[in-house]
Amino acid sequence: MISPEIEKLLIKFFNQSTTNEDLDLLNHWIKNPKNQSIFKDYVKTHYVITLGMNNPSLDKTKECLLKEIKKEKNLFHRSQFRVFYKYAAIAILCLGIGYLLQKNSLDTKEEALTPEERTITLKLENGDTQIISEDGDTNIVDVSGTIIMQQQGTQLVYNKNISTEKLKYNTLTIPYGKRFDIILSDGTHVFLNSGSSIKYPIKFIPGNPRKVFLEGEAFFDVTKDEKHPFLIEAQSLDVKVLGTKFNVTTYPGDSETEVVLVEGSVSLSSSENKSDGEQDVILKPGFKGTFDNVEQTISTQNVNTSIYTSWVEGIIVFRNVPFEDIIKKLERQYNVTIINNNRDLAKEAFNASFEIDRETIDEVLHYFNKVHQIKYKIINNKVIIE
Repeated sequence: MISPEIEKLLIKFFNQSTTNEDLDLLNHWIKNPKNQSIFKDYVKTHYVITLGMNNPSLDKTKECLLKEIKKEKNLFHRSQFRVFYKYAAIAILCLGIGYLLQKNSLDTKEEALTPEERTITLKLENGDTQIISEDGDTNIVDVSGTIIMQQQGTQLVYNKNISTEKLKYNTLTIPYGKRFDIILSDGTHVFLNSGSSIKYPIKFIPGNPRKVFLEGEAFFDVTKDEKHPFLIEAQSLDVKVLGTKFNVTTYPGDSETEVVLVEGSVSLSSSENKSDGEQDVILKPGFKGTFDNVEQTISTQNVNTSIYTSWVEGIIVFRNVPFEDIIKKLERQYNVTIINNNRDLAKEAFNASFEIDRETIDEVLHYFNKVHQIKYKIINNKVIIE
C-alpha cells in the first residue's frame, strides 16, 4: 500500500502536471526497491487504461513497450534516478506511437534526419594530421621509429617511456556526435565529449608542471604527482590539481566555464586580470565552480555530480534545464542543427534523461513531442521547432 500523498503524485505524474518539487519527492520515494515495483505496476495500469481508450495498433505498441522495458532492465543497476523518469517516457511514448498508428499519421513520408558523419583527428607536433577511426588498432611512431602512442578502439594510450628533452604537443579533436578518451604519458585518463579538443605533451618533462589546453568538455582522472601539479587552461580559467576526478565544461561561445569536482581537490583562478592579492577558489568534492567569462568571477554551489558526469557512460541528464541549453547539448551529442522558433519555449525548464548510445535523435525528438507537446519539422536535414 502507498500513502494518499504518493498516490496523488503518481496520478499527477502520468497526467504530466508534476512540479519540480513533486519530482524531487517521487525521486526520493523510488529509491526504495519495493517502491520501484509499485511504480512499474502503475505504469502497466496506465498503459492498459490508455490502450482501452485509444485502441491503437496493439502489436506495434507492445513491441515498442517491451523493447524499451527490456533495455531498462539491462541498465537498471546503473541509476535509479534515470530509470524513474524513463518509465514514464516509455509508457507515454509507446502509447503515443500506437495512437499515431491508429490515426494513420505515420503513413505520410517525413523527411529523414541524417546527421553528417565527421571524423576524429590527431594533429602531430610536425603539423601532420591523422584521421582516427573509432574501431582502429594502430601505433603512431616518431621519426626514429619509437612508438609514441597506441590506439585501442576509442582510446589513445601514450608511451610513458618516451625519451624527450623538450615538450612536443599533439592535439586531439573530437567532432560533434562522437566521444573519445586518452591516457596521457603520466597515466592521467581524459574522457573527451562531443565537440571537444585537447592539446597536450606526448611526454611531460620532469621539473615542469603537467599542463594541457582544453576546449569543450572533458572528465579528468588525474594521476597524483605532488612534485608536478596538473594544470588545465580552459580558455580564461586555470584549473590546478594534484590527483583527483573532475569534469570541465568550456565550450567556445558559452558564457560560463564549469568545473564539477567528484573527488580530491582543485583550485580555480582567472588567467586574466589576476592581481597579486587575489586568492584561488578551492573546490571541495560535490561542488561546482562556475566561471563567468564576461565578469571574470567565480561562484560555487553544491550539486549532484552524477548529473554532470553521466555523459562518460553515454547518458545525458537534464535537471531543471532551460530548453535553449538542452538544444545546445543535443546538437553537440547528435551532430544535428536545431532551430527553435518558439521564443517562449527557450527559457522553459525541463527534466529528462537519454542514453545517447542507444537512443537516436529521432527518438529524443519524439519524446519531447509526446511528453511535452513540442512540435517540430525536419526541413533540409535541420530540426525546426515551431
